Amino acid sequence: MRLAVYLPLLLPLLTPLGVRLLAERCEPRLGTWLLSLCALVLGAASTLSLGLLALAGLVRVPRLAALGHWAPLTARDDPAAVPVSLAAGLLLGGATLMAVRFLLRRARTLAAAALDAACMPTHDGLVVVDDEAPDAFALPGLPGRVVVSTGMLHTLEPAEHRILLAHERAHLTSHHYAFVAAAQLGAAANPLLRPLARAVTYTIERWADESAAAATGDRRQVARAVGKAALAARHADRTPRGALGFLGRGGKGTPGPVPRRVAALLAPPRGPRPLLTAVTLAVPAAALLAAGEAALDLHRLLESLGIR
Repeated sequence: MRLAVYLPLLLPLLTPLGVRLLAERCEPRLGTWLLSLCALVLGAASTLSLGLLALAGLVRVPRLAALGHWAPLTARDDPAAVPVSLAAGLLLGGATLMAVRFLLRRARTLAAAALDAACMPTHDGLVVVDDEAPDAFALPGLPGRVVVSTGMLHTLEPAEHRILLAHERAHLTSHHYAFVAAAQLGAAANPLLRPLARAVTYTIERWADESAAAATGDRRQVARAVGKAALAARHADRTPRGALGFLGRGGKGTPGPVPRRVAALLAPPRGPRPLLTAVTLAVPAAALLAAGEAALDLHRLLESLGIR
């Protein structure tokens, strides 16, 4: 086990350099897939590397080595020093704990959202709530619901209602909550991947914006509807956990990615970027190959020490 084991731990340090470029330059659907895949694979690969480093430290302990019927590993056999293995073990425990905690919380959130959706009376998947605060969101479920307040309907013109519904239904039909969950799971295992998770929350909104533009055939009208809704709802943030809101705000009173979304809608649509896609895919591929090579190196090393 040589330097390859450290590569999956180093690659996440480079991700912030290309996240903004990928989110802005790539077609939103493709960008969402690439960012989610990178976050999930890099999170898994870095966790695997931590496990290999921790295991290399455990087999240095004579009693543990005796349980496996092999000679204890020494510094001459493997470059992973004891302090490195100890730190890797602590980080591995923290990564595992955070990933399990995230999965449990996400499962509870989605279950609660599905229950809320099932209890909502609806016509064609649309639920209108009597609330003067402008709000709209997609609530995942079996099936999901599009929830719109009367305040939001009064804010937008009738022609813009179609844009709103097309946007929210795109969240449900394309299962955007699954992409968000995948990226956030990778970030839970490795906090260095949080920029990727934040970028996915932006690209799914861009994906839904483009779906609304394709449904209406007017990108400028979609941009105007997004901007108008953002101004009306700038002091409101009632989107429940597990739902995907029309504005995609990060918190109460903050515009979040709305100005970037409006600018992207006013620009020509993005096409495929083969070179950018290839470079992006090379990052998780390199992490997986490095982790796999490190695992094989450790396996061969233990076999040479007498493991059966």
